[in-house]
Amino acid sequence: MQADQKTVLRLLKTARGQLDGIIKMVEEDRYCMDISQQDAMLRRVNKEILAAHLKHCVEHAKDEAERAEKIDELVSALGKML
Repeated sequence: MQADQKTVLRLLKTARGQLDGIIKMVEEDRYCMDISQQDAMLRRVNKEILAAHLKHCVEHAKDEAERAEKIDELVSALGKML
């Protein structure tokens, strides 16, 4: 992984705490839309990882074929998120 490991780990640990909060919200039968909006930290982690993919894997591909492959991976990942 080319993303900054310290940053990703910090974000994931924060997300873990938020996940505990979301579990508590579900257990307390909180309003569904409030629960639904709690995924921001995981999106931020994914953004960090995808940005690193662009900055390192795509930018430093050894040739055009590898670059196209890395871009296709990114497009596929984005398609799954939408």
